[in-house]
Amino acid sequence: MPSPHDPTDRAAWLRLSLEPGLNPADAYALLGGVGSPRHLYAYPEAGLARWVPGRLARQLAAPPPAALAARIAAALDWCDQPGHHLLCLGDPSYPRSLLDVGDPPLLLYVRGDPALLGRQALAIVGSRNASLDGRDHAHAFARQLAAQGWCVVSGMAAGVDAAAHEGALAAGAAGGATVAVLGTGIDVAYPAHHAGLADRIARSGAVISEFPLGTPALPHHFPRRNRLVAGLARGVLVVEAASRSGSLITARLAGEYGREVFAIPGSIHSPLTRGCHALIRQGAKLVESVEDITDELGMPGQAANAVPAASGGAGRGDASRQDAGGARRTDGDGDGDGDGDGDGDGDANASANANADADDGGDASTTAVLACMNHDPVHRETLMQRSGLCSADLDAALLRLELAGRVAHRESGYFQLTPARPAARRKD
Repeated sequence: MPSPHDPTDRAAWLRLSLEPGLNPADAYALLGGVGSPRHLYAYPEAGLARWVPGRLARQLAAPPPAALAARIAAALDWCDQPGHHLLCLGDPSYPRSLLDVGDPPLLLYVRGDPALLGRQALAIVGSRNASLDGRDHAHAFARQLAAQGWCVVSGMAAGVDAAAHEGALAAGAAGGATVAVLGTGIDVAYPAHHAGLADRIARSGAVISEFPLGTPALPHHFPRRNRLVAGLARGVLVVEAASRSGSLITARLAGEYGREVFAIPGSIHSPLTRGCHALIRQGAKLVESVEDITDELGMPGQAANAVPAASGGAGRGDASRQDAGGARRTDGDGDGDGDGDGDGDGDANASANANADADDGGDASTTAVLACMNHDPVHRETLMQRSGLCSADLDAALLRLELAGRVAHRESGYFQLTPARPAARRKD
């Protein structure tokens, strides 16, 4: 087979992936019948018509039009940049795990280390409108798993995805690293404020996309991204997901591909845990700690040594979640920016609902406390750390919220949001 690193071969693979009107099924049929794209584009029209309609056969047998030639040249120029790679389906280094996917990409654009795509991986996915606790869980689990040598795969969306990538990066150079799968072109940062995160992932991990350069974020691209997230991993951990969520698509695909599915349970009052609870009812393994995952999958062959693991068990109490990631993280935002990435949950998170109800609070300190609370009980000391309020201001804000019926005082210094108002449960 000709080398996929040869410019002529790469150009042929690129043309095949960019060919107007050529669907994946026809592309696979051509490769199965003719062999490599280089041979395909030297084939006579009559021969190509055995596998594709006559119109396509004429198109493939003719030289590429100027617009297509320009796109191929731009992609070749991109590949020549340091740290940029193109993995073709015929490349020996193409990730074998993606062959389980029903329609593996003809090629992958890669920024970073393509060898990571062959490493034992665990995917972590969840809501882009994640709660504070959800982002903490994702960060802590990713950090511990990466410290053990797992490569953490996610989709670089806001919320859980970003927190998982950050957690894996926090494990350091000796960890299992992280791979971000994009639903856009490799040169398009989405959401835009994750451009810096993508650069950091590319330096010590890998950012990959099957979409051509310049491809914008479109809703139907993200289910395709999700199938690669599931295909690259041995298992998928769902941290938070509403009842209608792109994360559930990833989990379903993982089950179809023979991967393990794990889910973290949460408060029965939170709309962001309904998807996880549904997965558990359907047979996903309930996860409270990293050990619940490694008991099922074992340890990766390249487990890292001397990498500090997150203190405490991830997801086993607020103090361990606070310590696991070090300083409080704000990078995995739950801003609900309407990105249409296929991960949009039907319900906004508790903090967003709380902020929308400023009429119950009345001042900045009350709003700050609401923004630091989730559906699960939170200790007063944790609220003080999260909000940055002094003791007197915090107590005054909590009292106002109790009187307004927004917060309930539980035992042992814990506070909890009262059940959401009907407007907060829209689309259920």
